[in-house]
Amino acid sequence: MAVLQPVRGTRDILPAEARRMRHVIETGRAVAERYGFDEIATPIFEMTAVFKRTLGETSDIVTKEMYTFTDKGGDEITLRPEGTAGVARALVSGGLAQDLPLRFFYSGPMFRYERPQKGRLRQFHQIGVELLGVAEPIADIETIAVGAATLDALGVLGKTTLELNSLGNQASRAAYRAKLVDYLTQHAAGLSADSKTRLQLNPLRILDSKDEGDRRIIAGAPKFGESLDADSRDFFKHVTQGLSALGIKYALNDRLVRGLDYYCHTAFEFTTEALGAQGTVLAGGRYDGLIAQMGGHAVPGVGWAAGIERLAMLIETAPAAPRPIAILAAEDAAETPALVLAEELRRHGFRVELPHRGNLGRKLKRANKVNARAAIILGATELGAGSATVRDLDSGEQSVVARAELAARLAAYR
Repeated sequence: MAVLQPVRGTRDILPAEARRMRHVIETGRAVAERYGFDEIATPIFEMTAVFKRTLGETSDIVTKEMYTFTDKGGDEITLRPEGTAGVARALVSGGLAQDLPLRFFYSGPMFRYERPQKGRLRQFHQIGVELLGVAEPIADIETIAVGAATLDALGVLGKTTLELNSLGNQASRAAYRAKLVDYLTQHAAGLSADSKTRLQLNPLRILDSKDEGDRRIIAGAPKFGESLDADSRDFFKHVTQGLSALGIKYALNDRLVRGLDYYCHTAFEFTTEALGAQGTVLAGGRYDGLIAQMGGHAVPGVGWAAGIERLAMLIETAPAAPRPIAILAAEDAAETPALVLAEELRRHGFRVELPHRGNLGRKLKRANKVNARAAIILGATELGAGSATVRDLDSGEQSVVARAELAARLAAYR
């Protein structure tokens, strides 16, 4: 019988890596809370229309990468490929617009059918934030700041570069689109088949193309900055001045774009050279047209998402597992008292290992294998005296401690 394997593009996350990933999530959550963001959790699958509306019918995600299926009720369902769409849908369907402005933090698995690669599998995980209901540039500044603070708290900010660009307002985007279409039409023969289709449907998506031929053509395309009107330039000036006031360094990248029409003004990415080709670890931007496109009111928004696996790979020192206290029954009569003591100490907040098999020597080996900080030995002598023998497994020193004083004595090993 063939050995069962995980589905291609998925994997098991074992304890050491799970600790790294949990550290990323907990750090992101804690930093976001300092900025006033509350946690939200949306379903990992939605009606397919949620993503088609938000990601665009011609995007690679929609046309090639979404896990979509028809459920038993005949509804077309898609496993979420990203987090913003679900949060936007929740705002509309949950009637949350009356509570604006809103700040949300989320974390969880995402799904895309693509070639598995370093730091990006078909099931991957993200943290993200969304700030909804604030049209002023202060929202962009704060959103970028919470991203920078998260990376800093993880100890990886110094390995990244914040790249920044302005996509302008709708008028500026329209002016740029016209220039871009004119330029690309002149080079249409050299475009990939996908980009030729996008030229008719959504030409800005061509700027996101990974095709080498497309990239060469894009290199000579007009730049967004050439089409920015006065209002757009003023908005971006406020953003850059605010980041400078906060001491957040950035580099302007006039090729950094978002192809969908509801994106506007600020686009940003924290990139790194430490992960090879997969250089983006946190990316976001302003999306003032998204909520209206989903059937809600015109609600401005800005947010970002970061890959948990990629951030975990950047962390140099993984959080260590807490060292347990081992409770060792030296004889059969001590098994139940050891079990009761283990439960008691767990209620006091200790991590406890309770070896079940073998003699005392074998149980001590187990205690050392799990890197226990101390061992509590219970035998006939200890049970009769209402005490326990506490052995420091680092120094080898041991002492007899009264049962009533045990929790206090072990506090140093917590």
